[in-house]
Amino acid sequence: MKNYNKLVRDNIPQILENNGQIGHFKVLNENEYRLKLRQKLKEEVNEYLLAENDDSCIEELSDIIEVIHSLAGVHKQSVESLEKRRLEKLTERGGFKNRIMLIATE
Repeated sequence: MKNYNKLVRDNIPQILENNGQIGHFKVLNENEYRLKLRQKLKEEVNEYLLAENDDSCIEELSDIIEVIHSLAGVHKQSVESLEKRRLEKLTERGGFKNRIMLIATE
């Protein structure tokens, strides 16, 4: 038996069953879910950082976005309110498209 102890997408139990595999699962309480989502975000970011081509990067970024959507819900916010906040910060501070790196201040 291989142990994972990690949060998986909702359709994984059915996918495993369809492949003839037996999975052992647990439904998390709210605190466990929040913790596992945070761990999942780290996992997905690390996978993104290790990705070696554009397709793999996009695959991992899509996973990161899915985790972020779930985290917004954990924090009692909608994806729309998250996007609104992102746009407010974009308007106030800008984005990252100009590739500006701060070296130092005096």
